[in-house]
Amino acid sequence: MTTAAPIKSDVAQVPAGRPDASAGYPSAAYAWFIVGVLVFACIVSYIDRQVVAIVVGPMKTYLHVSDSEIGWLYGIFAVFYAVAGVPIAWLADRRSRSGLIAVGILLWSCVTMLCGLSRTFGQVLLARIGVGVGEAVLTPSASSLIGDLLPREKIPLAVSVFMAGSVAGSGIAFIVGGLILALVQSAGPVELPILGVVEPWQQVFLYCGALGLLIVPLFLLLREPRRHTAGTEKPTASASEILAFYRRNRSTLILHHTGFLMLALMGFGFTFWTVSYFTRVHGMQASTVAQIFGWIHLTCGSVASVWPPLVAQRLTRSGHNDANITAAMIGGGLAIPLIVLTQIMPTAFWAFLMYIPALLCVPAPFGLAYGSLPVIAPPAMRAVVTSVFMLVVNLGMLLGPPIAGWFNERLFPQADGVRYSLCTLTLICGLSGIALLALCRKHYARSLQAAEALASAG
Repeated sequence: MTTAAPIKSDVAQVPAGRPDASAGYPSAAYAWFIVGVLVFACIVSYIDRQVVAIVVGPMKTYLHVSDSEIGWLYGIFAVFYAVAGVPIAWLADRRSRSGLIAVGILLWSCVTMLCGLSRTFGQVLLARIGVGVGEAVLTPSASSLIGDLLPREKIPLAVSVFMAGSVAGSGIAFIVGGLILALVQSAGPVELPILGVVEPWQQVFLYCGALGLLIVPLFLLLREPRRHTAGTEKPTASASEILAFYRRNRSTLILHHTGFLMLALMGFGFTFWTVSYFTRVHGMQASTVAQIFGWIHLTCGSVASVWPPLVAQRLTRSGHNDANITAAMIGGGLAIPLIVLTQIMPTAFWAFLMYIPALLCVPAPFGLAYGSLPVIAPPAMRAVVTSVFMLVVNLGMLLGPPIAGWFNERLFPQADGVRYSLCTLTLICGLSGIALLALCRKHYARSLQAAEALASAG
């Protein structure tokens, strides 16, 4: 894929090494320690989020539901994850972010365990709502924290490293979930006091949820950094100031949000139906697929979240103010043909082999999708701006799996139809996303210049 040349600014860049670039920030070692802790929390959140994709087969049989309904278990999570993020972000810009994260982890871990105690589709659906609300705390709170830990020029890389936790978490979820599924399937159902018989797929939820409870005390002990301001002494932003920011940057934000939404539809649909693709098309066991896919996702996907911001840093040093968007476009553009190739491979071996380059690119845009926002948003509203984007982009999580499931049932109902569903979803959404981000580049460059000017004046 080729992209237009990055946009160079004719406005002088604010030097990364200006005298106050690191004033008021904690030590680099402590800052990156907190980033590491946030990455670990992100990994745990994605284990609890992705476990549904591992147990699709036994859940369908036990609950007597269709592909579309299973897809909505992911979708209903996305709705409440996105919607709850906005009021939670408002709190994150005003209250202890580490304390909020601790409460969120406690909530989503307990409710994940409740998924394992559910007996009906409706009960699982309600439990997934609770998981969504709990996990909605993490990303806006983490983005706000990172914005106060490091100077502006280091924020996109730090946020991308944090978002690498989501990719690593997805991979670990498939590895751990697949291993647990294999173990509990061999042991069979267990009968617990009061709770009664617990099926193997339910046991997977119980074990994964319990993992999160172990890290709650860690966030209660973290020392928060001082909140920074830009161009104002006010530590928080009013609703009118937030609305004014959106009006000034409406072209940037509309194109940014919708472009990454299209790529999210592609990425979430592809990831969610991977296990089903190998079981239906290549006749593999779900537990085996989950573990192989998990290792590929963990290794390649984690790298995918880091290389685009390094490309963006290189472009930024050359004076390209659109670097964050351009680097994300490169990753998303490469992902499109690679996803299609994974689906048309003749054997499972060749399909898994093709997943290696695919997963170096599919998650690549999303670290910069989030990392590109704190550098254009004033510090007092970073959590809210992140949460609004989260509200939009998680429509991909809401709609990607169900749309592919609908394709499976209505357009490609044959045994191997899932591969054609994923190819269709990828071509439509992936190409649309790249086109929208291409239009976003010049607007983003202007927004970044305005933010740098405000920071310099402050």
